[in-house]
Amino acid sequence: MLPSLFISAMRTGVPLVAGWLLTLAVRAGVTIDSGNVTAIVTVVLTLAYYLAFRVLELVGTRLRGSFLQNLAGLALGWARPPSYPQVDALPPVTGTYTTTS
Repeated sequence: MLPSLFISAMRTGVPLVAGWLLTLAVRAGVTIDSGNVTAIVTVVLTLAYYLAFRVLELVGTRLRGSFLQNLAGLALGWARPPSYPQVDALPPVTGTYTTTS
């Protein structure tokens, strides 16, 4: 369960950080002003909010408490936690790769 929590947090946090970095790149002359501080605080608080409610959702799942799980899920926008399909490892690549043009 904990790996899925990490994956879901990263899937939320990475796009937020990427968007923030793109905003900084557009500006090109990065200075520490209130706008930059606000952007950083927004990313951190959004990730903290998400993690807090995902942890409550996982606790509700482990305790078989559907009320806690549903309440935390609704705070995240969907009453059921995400489920990611299990993917088997790919076999190793053998031989060489050639292209035909």
